[in-house]
Amino acid sequence: MGDNTETLASRVVARWAARSETIACCESLTAGLLSATLAGVPGASAVLRGGLVVYATDLKETLAGVPAEVLREHGPVARRTALCMAEGARARLRATWAVALTGVAGPEPQDGHPVGEVWLGLRGPGVRAARNLRLSGDRAAIREESVRQALRGLLAAAGEE
Repeated sequence: MGDNTETLASRVVARWAARSETIACCESLTAGLLSATLAGVPGASAVLRGGLVVYATDLKETLAGVPAEVLREHGPVARRTALCMAEGARARLRATWAVALTGVAGPEPQDGHPVGEVWLGLRGPGVRAARNLRLSGDRAAIREESVRQALRGLLAAAGEE
């Protein structure tokens, strides 16, 4: 099985199309890179509902529906925030599945969180999960690896990886 980003994205699109299910993305540090990666696959329109880019913390609340108290208590880079982002995107974009990414790409730490701390949130039928990714590299590498991990997370949730 291929492990590059394009192959992973193609596998996700094929798997979700075969299941007649859809995906929504809610992205902070990746700023739409995951959505763009999925959209680059021929046939993605059958699967990709859309995405929310919530780079600014206040948009996590207003666009993605993360409760203000979650942001106050946990901050923008947290397990609970990633879960709420996925749940909000799934509901707002009326998708079967949603994937969320929030974290610190660098070059500097943010609010006590180190560069490379990324939270992946997934929400789908029978799935509500978050995983802390500890990534390394420069800003571009962290953002690209976040996308790969999100695609792998979707495939794993679908029982493929």
